Amino acid sequence: MQPFAIAGVQMHVGAYTENVSAIRQRLDLTVARFPWVQMVLFSELAPYGPLPQHAQDLPGPTEEAFQEMARAHGVWLIPGSVFERVGDKIYNTAIVINPDGEVVGRYRKMFPFRPYEDGVEAGTEFLIFDVPNVGRFGLSICYDIWFPETTRTLTAQGVEVLLHPVLTGTVDRDVELSIARASAAMFQCYIFDINGLGAGGCGRSCVVDPSGLVLYQAAGQEEIIPIEVDLDLVRRQRETGLKGLGQTLKSFRDRDVEFGIYDRANPANAYLNSLGPLEMPQRGSRAGLDVRPGTLETPATQAYGEATGAGGPRLHSVDLIHGVNRTGTT
Repeated sequence: MQPFAIAGVQMHVGAYTENVSAIRQRLDLTVARFPWVQMVLFSELAPYGPLPQHAQDLPGPTEEAFQEMARAHGVWLIPGSVFERVGDKIYNTAIVINPDGEVVGRYRKMFPFRPYEDGVEAGTEFLIFDVPNVGRFGLSICYDIWFPETTRTLTAQGVEVLLHPVLTGTVDRDVELSIARASAAMFQCYIFDINGLGAGGCGRSCVVDPSGLVLYQAAGQEEIIPIEVDLDLVRRQRETGLKGLGQTLKSFRDRDVEFGIYDRANPANAYLNSLGPLEMPQRGSRAGLDVRPGTLETPATQAYGEATGAGGPRLHSVDLIHGVNRTGTT
């Protein structure tokens, strides 16, 4: 085993003042308390908070400050993410800095939390980097993990540790934690899911190992979470399977099926196209009620019925609820 220690920092994030100086203080404290830590990860939008008006130019003075911090402490530093200004566009961008203070990559969030994160552009390029003599690391940001295609793309290229800064202060945090645990098991990797506090989230950061075991979950106060990862465990599990069972990466590699749903022109996308625009919910909205199972004759019900083939039994939505069709079979 090649020891490698990563600390996630769950800290209070202000929305109206810069938090760069607070990050510097937390980094100083982390290295003073845990000098064996080799990489430090902060939460999404930790440096300036969740308001796009604080967007930064990259490269620029803020990035240079983080480079100096990493170089001073000799650690890998991922200072969460910042809103990045590129012309008239705004991206949500995470920076990876090595112990020499060099920027090894920038990752732009692929799935802004729309419609709430309105006006933020989506990135289209993955970020994978190697820590020499240790292993392969990848980045995703918050809502990205809800789309398993992102984690699959990273792990299919050998990523063993997923660094996942988040800003979640909403009632779906429980769901997000379950996704982090399931993703770690499905893709056989470590996941560092680091949330903020205050304007930066509701905390409850977690670290999950490649078997889906939660190594630590924080509560709702500031915490430093130092965890030493064992990448031999990742490699062994990918060879022999979770607990000697599911070898998910190899099974996906050796699959017999191709997934046509990823072709946007595929007729199989008809249901997705029927869901209406991606927009903010309105008070008392009944949007979507005419396409879900449980209503009377609808376009969606007709589509389900037609899918049974010519001459086959038509399935009505009321029948689908009870799990039976008109022939009476389940």
